[in-house]
Amino acid sequence: MENEKHSLLNRNKIKAVAEEDKLQLSNYLEVVKSFAKIAYQSVYVIDYEKMKFEYVSDNPLFLCGYSSEEVLEMGYEFYFKNVSKEDLLLLNVINNAGFDFYDKLPNNEERKLYSISYDFHLKGKYNKPILSSHKLTPLFLDQKGAVWKSLCLVSVSHNKNAGNVIINKEGSTFFWELDLENEVWVIKEKSKLKDKEQEVLRLYAQGLTINQIAEKMFVSPDTIKYYRRKIFQIFDVKNFAEALSFAIDNKII
Repeated sequence: MENEKHSLLNRNKIKAVAEEDKLQLSNYLEVVKSFAKIAYQSVYVIDYEKMKFEYVSDNPLFLCGYSSEEVLEMGYEFYFKNVSKEDLLLLNVINNAGFDFYDKLPNNEERKLYSISYDFHLKGKYNKPILSSHKLTPLFLDQKGAVWKSLCLVSVSHNKNAGNVIINKEGSTFFWELDLENEVWVIKEKSKLKDKEQEVLRLYAQGLTINQIAEKMFVSPDTIKYYRRKIFQIFDVKNFAEALSFAIDNKII
């Protein structure tokens, strides 16, 4: 065991890093590209100074049938070509409300702890629009604290309609939900699961059936069904797939 531990800890240990190697830290896009290789979501970076995409990963969901090079070339025109007029109006409301929220934060560095998520339809070359979930977090701020560049993740939304605008803060037990009708942010407490409910959801994520989960937890299938109802009620969802998506989106499991 000690030999294995020694090998694990020392196999790729670097004793010293040259100053010229440290210059690689400035090339942050290499980090983003590496992350995109292992993320199931689409990944892209927005530059708010140039109002364009700085990077777009090769993931079919966000590309909507285009190549990443085509989307990069289109820039913000991509949205105008592939989002309905109704959802474009929604995006305008979200954009204004989101930046208003960030501008009111007193500590510039603290702004990097926040992320925003929302849903809208993407059409592209698909037969019909797909409701996609977008999550954005600041990468860099300018000297005045304004968001300069953002990292964005795109996945299929588990919701039924566009909107669902949420701001989360890392380490906080609260989140902010945008009341779209009144365009105001409403603070709410994050959903919480008890230990048994979390275990049920984790086992479901592993692909186990209700009977298999019951066997693992040494309880009856009816008990698992009870936990399942509680999870659905807490998350306000209708099935396990939606519950799992919600839990992952909100870092509950």
